Amino acid sequence: MRGASQAKWVVAAVAVALAATACGSSSGSSSTGASNAQGTFSYQSTEPQNPLQPANAMEVGGGRVIKTLFKGLVDYDPSNGQLRNQVADKIETTDAQNYTVTLKSGWTFHDGTPVTAKSFVDAWNWSANVKNNQINSDWFSDIQGYTDVHPDAGDPTAATMSGLKVVDDTHFTIALTGPVSYFEYKLGYTAFSPLPEVFFTDPAKYGQSPIGNGPYKFVSWEHNKAITVAAYDKYAGVDKPKNGGIVFKNYAQADAAYKDLISDNLDVLDQVDPTDLSSYKNDLGDRAVDQAQGAIQSISFSLYAADWKPENLAKVREGLSMAIDRDTITKTVLNGSRQPANSWVAPGAMGYKDNTCGEYCSYNPEKAKQLITEGGGVPGNKITVLYNADGGHKEWVDAVCNSIRQATGVECTGDAKPDFKSSRDLIKNKKVDGLMRTGWVQDYPLNANFLRDVFGTGAAANDAGYSSPEFDKLAAEADKATSVEKTAELYQQAEAQLAKDMPAIPLWYYKTTAGYSKNVQNVKYDSFGDPVFTQVEVKQK
Repeated sequence: MRGASQAKWVVAAVAVALAATACGSSSGSSSTGASNAQGTFSYQSTEPQNPLQPANAMEVGGGRVIKTLFKGLVDYDPSNGQLRNQVADKIETTDAQNYTVTLKSGWTFHDGTPVTAKSFVDAWNWSANVKNNQINSDWFSDIQGYTDVHPDAGDPTAATMSGLKVVDDTHFTIALTGPVSYFEYKLGYTAFSPLPEVFFTDPAKYGQSPIGNGPYKFVSWEHNKAITVAAYDKYAGVDKPKNGGIVFKNYAQADAAYKDLISDNLDVLDQVDPTDLSSYKNDLGDRAVDQAQGAIQSISFSLYAADWKPENLAKVREGLSMAIDRDTITKTVLNGSRQPANSWVAPGAMGYKDNTCGEYCSYNPEKAKQLITEGGGVPGNKITVLYNADGGHKEWVDAVCNSIRQATGVECTGDAKPDFKSSRDLIKNKKVDGLMRTGWVQDYPLNANFLRDVFGTGAAANDAGYSSPEFDKLAAEADKATSVEKTAELYQQAEAQLAKDMPAIPLWYYKTTAGYSKNVQNVKYDSFGDPVFTQVEVKQK
């Protein structure tokens, strides 16, 4: 990213962090046949939790679709992990608190209207406003005036954030409440996308038929079945599609998607289900993908529920963590496709520190029983783990519960919900009494994203309802650092607090275990676990 020295330093840091998880395995990087630039391909997906608005998706079902429809100021180059400009021509700062954004000309929305500075400022103000109930509204909390449009209680006292100013069609300024050394690459998150003027006339209607500025334009949404997008021929970004479009095809069961893949009725897979992990490399050959991913699987406690509110239960939660035999489960049930976790941050992210969880992430049945007893015991001596049945999670949830039951005598059962949307609605609305599956894929490759955005008081992804004054204090201190390196170092101190409170149990780090059909080629995955959609080539028939 071009700009002041601080901005350049951030780019270097991001490149280093992403390099550790950049794509590169048996992911079919070479083209072996003629391609059809107009051809469409299908991708395994799930029903979005919410309408397709950029600040209203925090899960992959909606998030991956929105990534194809919108493009913000910056994104990450999947080939090398470097932060790159898209709509932005440059972002300049000298103090990591005040930024001047210059836009490129020539960008248009899919309805032909221009993308301007006002498109960004109006979108961010609307998305931050508490009245609009956007799930990612707190992503704008660094900006001056956020609390005026999004107070903790009551109605907003302003319609816009004071920290955003439109200078002209291609320039706007951003003022933060304090320095945030990594703010520039937070801007790659889809919540910071621009919106066309038509959006504000009827946001609800727009959410069912969105108009974006990304490499693909919306075609149709057949609820609970599929979303179709088509390549946008006037797209101004650097990553122009090499295909004609994508069908995001819903599957109720992950193994059904795999069966369709090997029969060439599905083209690109999200993740291979656990039951097929032992055979997928033999089934797919050089079309099998196995590579690192910046993601973690956890189970979180409903700390807002009466059963789990008492502070003394921290020992109980630590004991339950020690009752899980991660090594055996990852080797057997998950066929070595995951790495046992001993921290709350995935390897490869800047600031990752090995074994932050310490002994509490090591299997020790005797110590597990001791801690549970010292903490007063599991409420009712019974727990449930909520998960979505369409994601291939049943096998490992059952294995985790069996491990807990055998190690401690605590009764543990899986609580399956039919699909991802159903489970996320319960989690979002704080209607879980027990434990819940809470996997996290990085939005940007810094430990802050795994920590502040998941465990900060009131954070959108804080499914557990965790609130620790000490954690929040340490996170705030980390955010005020003027270098990314110092920020990452200070966030390690905040992470240490999680070992004392155990709001969520780290289970294992994800790998991208996926594949693609014989109908496509040049299929690559980035460190976020997403296919590089624009690079997929559909073979001629």
